[in-house]
Amino acid sequence: MIRDTSSQDNLISAPKWQQPKRIGLWGGGALVGIVAAVLLLTAWRGTSQSVNSSRLRIATVTHGTLVRDASVNGKIIAAVSPTLYSSAAGTVTLKVKAGDNVKMGDVLAELDAPDISEALKREQSTFEQLQDEVARQRILADKQKLLAQRDADQAEIDRIAAQRAYDRIEHAGVIGVVSKNDFLKAQDTLKSAEIKSKHAQAATMLEKEDVDLELKTKISQMERQKIALGYAQRRVDALQLRAPVNGFIGMLSVSNRTVVPANTAVMTLVDLSQLEVEVEIPESYVSDLGIGVHAEIDIGGNKVMGTLSSISPEVVNSQIMARVRFDGNQPGGLRQSQRVTARLLIEEKPNVMMVQRGPFLEQLGGRFAYVMNNGVAEKRPIKIGASSVTSVQILEGLKDGDQVVVTGSDAFNNAERISINN
Repeated sequence: MIRDTSSQDNLISAPKWQQPKRIGLWGGGALVGIVAAVLLLTAWRGTSQSVNSSRLRIATVTHGTLVRDASVNGKIIAAVSPTLYSSAAGTVTLKVKAGDNVKMGDVLAELDAPDISEALKREQSTFEQLQDEVARQRILADKQKLLAQRDADQAEIDRIAAQRAYDRIEHAGVIGVVSKNDFLKAQDTLKSAEIKSKHAQAATMLEKEDVDLELKTKISQMERQKIALGYAQRRVDALQLRAPVNGFIGMLSVSNRTVVPANTAVMTLVDLSQLEVEVEIPESYVSDLGIGVHAEIDIGGNKVMGTLSSISPEVVNSQIMARVRFDGNQPGGLRQSQRVTARLLIEEKPNVMMVQRGPFLEQLGGRFAYVMNNGVAEKRPIKIGASSVTSVQILEGLKDGDQVVVTGSDAFNNAERISINN
């Protein structure tokens, strides 16, 4: 049997004045432990599960300027991209190939339409015939005017001769040299000559008006034929398809020496000096957009500004097509159909309470948010306002400095309280 040192130990009692103090220290420590346990139990009460903080993204509620915007995709297109059509049925002969650079006025294709060419020849022949008729009518008019004037002049000469004869007889009749019968006869001859002269002058005026009217009719016929000739000439000129702008051939719609009907697309011309951005806007943003809204266009990391210039009235696959025109000079190095992204700056709201945007808006319908409180995420009702690509306005339910779970709340299963561990 091994002996210990118990026989050597002596029990020493504490002095009576120290015993109450030790009991107080033990009681205080026990009280602190109980309070800590109560607080811990209170924090964990109502939480049925815990989530690791590495799965979450938490953002702080702040005040600042909220820019309502929309991020959209788009592509570079030509603002001027005319399509050339055949003006008549015929055989098309192409003068260019796809990708060729052309200048305004260059002949790009020709149409062979014999009926239009023959129509031009007929109209030209008719016009020349009417030109000859107008010239002939001018000659006839001058000739008839001369004849009418001659008759008027002759009548005037006869009147003057009759006047002289009457004056002689009248003087002789006074002194009784001639008989009264000869005197009356001379008087009748004078009156007859005066009437003929008067009528001849009137007939001359009417003849001039008649020939002038006939000439005017012929000239009108010639002018009408000239219009028809011009129309036929324009139809023949339209058989040559010319470049309306400087650019390059984008696409050929027909092959060389193909017989095409009238109004058939032959080729498309692209003018790279005037480019725009065609963007696809979600239907939900349409009510907030209008002509003149500013846009920030990201082209390969370079940001340039533009303005919304047109909006399509048609919705296709929940998307609205719109065009953005560059502000100032067009950036260099752009290519047709080049993909870009754009940010439409819809509205600017200064000095608002906001938080970083995240999936929690869609997961909780924008009516609730999980707010961190002593390691516990508490579900709290909120009211949101305007939103942008990166932030959302908070109207009610939060205050500055609150920590909001913006990503990962889908793991909370809509619980009221979730403990967050590290």
